[in-house]
Amino acid sequence: MTAGRRGTADHGYGRGMTLLQDQILTVSDTTAEERAQRLTAAGTAWHERIAADAGAAQLTYRVTGRGIGSVATEIRAGKHRFLVDEPAALAGDDVAASPVEYALGALVSCQVVVFRLYAQALGLTIDEIEITAEGDLDVRKLFGIDESGRAGFHDVRVKVDITGPDTAEQYEELRRVVDAHCPVLDLFANPVPTSGALV
Repeated sequence: MTAGRRGTADHGYGRGMTLLQDQILTVSDTTAEERAQRLTAAGTAWHERIAADAGAAQLTYRVTGRGIGSVATEIRAGKHRFLVDEPAALAGDDVAASPVEYALGALVSCQVVVFRLYAQALGLTIDEIEITAEGDLDVRKLFGIDESGRAGFHDVRVKVDITGPDTAEQYEELRRVVDAHCPVLDLFANPVPTSGALV
């Protein structure tokens, strides 16, 4: 029974990697006009939905993870599936990004969305956007060597590179607006009540 489960987990590993590669290959770029239409339509739809029912603003996200391999996890989020792993130095097989790298990736990708959204709302143009997030982490708490520090990042730096026809001052103002409205940046910047339980 145990051996069978192990075989299934390994098979899931391969499927997860295939799905991830396929997903990257199927993401196609869009024109500025198409992007503007989609952003405007989404913003309009949400404003109308919430105006009709304030409760529609409350969303609950659910993600499930199943341990596979050495310390890897197969994550399921709706119809999507992806892998999280660790490098060999942290007992992993290094077949996917680590949990903290995904956390930084979540921050970067959320920033991209909110930059696009508010650029559209403010009438600014983003031709290209690239965001880099760096996080500093001290592993002594993770390994129980020193309990006095934090287990997570103690410093995170986000660098945004935007090209477009608007002024540096306008993009800086856009950055301030984005930072005030970015959900994942809010997760990083503020304590969030979190509970855990064995089931």
